[in-house]
Amino acid sequence: MLQVRELRRDERLQLGMHGQGDLGVFAGVRRFGARSRSRVGATRHGGPPRSSPWLTLSFALLFAFALSGCIQVSLPLGGPSPLRESVVDGKRGPKIVMIEIDGAIRDADEPGTLGLGTREGTVSRVRAELELARQDDEVKALLLRINTPGGTVTASDIVFREITRFKQERNVPVVAQLMGLATSGGYYVAMSADTIYANPTTLTGSIGVIFVSVNFAGLMEKLGVEDQTIVSAPRKDTGSVLRRMRPEERAQLQAVIEQLSSRFQDVVAQGRPNLSRERVRELADGRVYTAEEAKQAGLVDAIGYLEDGIAETKRRAGLSEARVVTYHRGREVRENIYSEVAPPARLALGGPDLVASLLPPVRGPAFLYLWWPAVE
Repeated sequence: MLQVRELRRDERLQLGMHGQGDLGVFAGVRRFGARSRSRVGATRHGGPPRSSPWLTLSFALLFAFALSGCIQVSLPLGGPSPLRESVVDGKRGPKIVMIEIDGAIRDADEPGTLGLGTREGTVSRVRAELELARQDDEVKALLLRINTPGGTVTASDIVFREITRFKQERNVPVVAQLMGLATSGGYYVAMSADTIYANPTTLTGSIGVIFVSVNFAGLMEKLGVEDQTIVSAPRKDTGSVLRRMRPEERAQLQAVIEQLSSRFQDVVAQGRPNLSRERVRELADGRVYTAEEAKQAGLVDAIGYLEDGIAETKRRAGLSEARVVTYHRGREVRENIYSEVAPPARLALGGPDLVASLLPPVRGPAFLYLWWPAVE
């Protein structure tokens, strides 16, 4: 269930210790509802502000429909162009393929503004790049450049499996370079690597699962709106935004989350053999870690920049010289090791990216390996 709330004291302390002052914006997002209510319904004559239940309901329904994926326009503009190779570092020698895991990890394409164009889903893009690398005998290693808060449980698991399978089939080393954010599903994917480097300012961790659900039953009762959903079984509409969740439903969803969380911990225990299963369980309380904290805890191997990750990849592959290559489509730009594909612009509703900041980066209900501080 979605809760709009203040940061707890322990959360403030943790973020404060990390020195991430800009993360205070999340508290501001959580207070948005309270601030907006004081302004809704204010008269032009300077009278006291009055709340408008219909405006509140409109915003609530917009939020609910966006969560369920009802607000979406898609226009087919043709399939993606073929992948092409660009050399972004080095001039000679075998190839190191740099795979970019950027933005929310999804198993479906992301629509652009007003449905114009799409951004390729992470699963299909990674699969396509690995298939191209399989055909190239000059590829001697993989470098994962990870900059993501995570994504859906299934998409994160598939990407992890695809990279692991490629590593085993080709018998090549894999190095993960964590950039600004490599949390939850991003860290899950990093478990496919032999060595993990973190940028000095990386935030990582957030090992755990979240299921996002909202409940407008109280508001509907005040407005005289009644839920008339018809189901074939009592739990068919578990998690519905139109009614309160029953205790047995909450317990059942919690059991699912515990199973998915246990799988996450198993993957971490396998990927970090220096950590016991019990230690992984202690670290998997959902918190984020700075690069230094992650290194001290054994979640990463070293702290360094992307150039250091490239040097480690060469070392593990036994290469004195190598070309770092990436794959791109159409107008995507790949000029150097930091080049990335710009995400599609979001449609701003009620302010720049306001609604986008409140909505999860997936359509419809989903279990997520995701750090998403806008909700609990």
